[in-house]
Parts: sequence; C-alpha cells; structure tokens
Amino acid sequence: MKTIERTCAIAYSINLLGDKWSLLILRDAILHKKSKFKEFVGSKEKIATNILTNRLKFLVEEGFLELLDPEGFKKNKQYLATERGLSALPIIMELYLFSIDSIEESVLNASQIKIKKQITTNRKGFEKQRKKEYIEFVQSLKNK
Repeated sequence: MKTIERTCAIAYSINLLGDKWSLLILRDAILHKKSKFKEFVGSKEKIATNILTNRLKFLVEEGFLELLDPEGFKKNKQYLATERGLSALPIIMELYLFSIDSIEESVLNASQIKIKKQITTNRKGFEKQRKKEYIEFVQSLKNK
C-alpha cells in the first residue's frame, strides 16, 4: 500500500482501514472470534482468497493483527487482533449504528438480531463486554 504523509488524522486512518475489507476482517476477528484463514474466507461477504491474503498480511504489518505461531504450518496459522486492532472496535460499532436501521430485520439471522439489540441498548457495555470476551479468547488460544 502506498505510504502517505501523516498530515491529517482522517486521511491516515482511511489509508489504513478505508478499504472494503480491513474493518470486516477485524469485525470477524473481534466480534465473531474468527482466527483462521478458512474462517475468514467463510464470511458472508465472500472475500476472494488473494485479497484476503493481502489484507491479512497488511493488517499484520501495520500491527492490527498478529500471528499466533507464525512459524507453524500455513493451514494452522491463526490471526489475532492486537491492542491496535481492538482499538478499531468503536469504528466498527459506529459504522454498524450508522446503517443498521436501514436493514430489514427479516434478512438478519438470530445472532445479528441479538447484536443489534445489545449494541443499540447499551453501546458502552457492549464494547466493554466484547473486548473482555475477545481478550479471554486470545488468552485461551495462547495458553494451548
């Protein structure tokens, strides 16, 4: 990715996370606890494998994700959100809140309806709980 001067915080943020896939990958990692390549490929947005490979590499290079056992077999590699990656959760939540009311509930599955209720009822509580759950998830993987 082309490097830009850091003269505007918004331009720099968009350079890092403004593509179609980065925030969706972070969403899947943090909210749905996906960590393996195969799990990310299985997301409903149907990201192409070559794009996923490039985005995962970029997110690792920029410190949003880290590899658990980077020397392990390719199919066993796990991508985990770092503290920097977790810092994107409020952005993901704001984008969610920006558009959720324009999506018919009839197209949402039970998990999505549950998330909608939780996030719209208690945004700060949702964010705090999801971060806590994700940190516990990461610790359980690292302690295996």
